[in-house]
Amino acid sequence: MKAIHAIKLASGALLVMASIQAYAQTSEAAPAAETPAPSAKSQHKADSAANRALGRKVRTALSKSLGVGASHITVRASHGAIVLQGTVPEQAMSDQATDIAKGVDGVTSVKNALSIRAEGT
Repeated sequence: MKAIHAIKLASGALLVMASIQAYAQTSEAAPAAETPAPSAKSQHKADSAANRALGRKVRTALSKSLGVGASHITVRASHGAIVLQGTVPEQAMSDQATDIAKGVDGVTSVKNALSIRAEGT
């Protein structure tokens, strides 16, 4: 019995030593990892930051050109597409807001969802 136990113990030790040796070998043919692709979470954060920055640029352009009239306009940005929502007192101001938004760098399209509502109502 002691001989069988000794053989099992020796073969187990031999297996452990062989596996450690195999694990320690490096493969020279394996290509080095390039820059890892950005994760979906970090890409989403970058997209959100870009959308916020573009929306801010459009809001700034509207407030500089339209003044107080731009305070009732909400700007939503998504990958260069802008949606203008809210109310303006007249159609000319709605058209002007669309033209101003189209003139901002980075804007690819503008959807005008502004409602015409007379001031004071």
